[in-house]
Amino acid sequence: MGLVKNFRMMSLYNQRINAQLMTRCLTLSTAQLEKETHSFFTNVIGYWNHILFGDLVFLKRLALNEIAQLSPQHLVEFPTAKSTQDIYHHKLSDIANLRKKVDELIVQFCQNLTEEECDKFITYTTTENVIITKPVADILQHVFNHQTHHRGQLTCVLSQLDVDYGCMDLPIIVSEGSC
Repeated sequence: MGLVKNFRMMSLYNQRINAQLMTRCLTLSTAQLEKETHSFFTNVIGYWNHILFGDLVFLKRLALNEIAQLSPQHLVEFPTAKSTQDIYHHKLSDIANLRKKVDELIVQFCQNLTEEECDKFITYTTTENVIITKPVADILQHVFNHQTHHRGQLTCVLSQLDVDYGCMDLPIIVSEGSC
């Protein structure tokens, strides 16, 4: 399977699983959303904000290099990612609206992505002020891995809150596969 087909499939998975998990989280009380998790992030709100941070910081890096027709202009309506601890919103409904827009942008980005762009190298500065040069494909693989990693942590927290978050299997969520 080509890289572009894989990234398109992963963008759909990301969009659909985020919507599924967000729907479950929106049923939680404020006390549950803000409950100390004793895990990587303080609470459910912290997890959602951090997943957004990862997406926003890498979308900006890709936009600055105009990969897949993405330009900085596409990100004007979004908050600027500055730190891994960024809090964009405290209300989950506001996070849900932002999450939906970011996921739509990621899907569109992957629809516009070419195999040639996957091989292109870009250079960016990390939030720790380290300069890194990587191929676009490696960066995108990290973006999707980052989301999956932190959603896994979030589902552990949801399990502890007795939330049934449903099936998360890729072949079920994106039943059409990479087609």
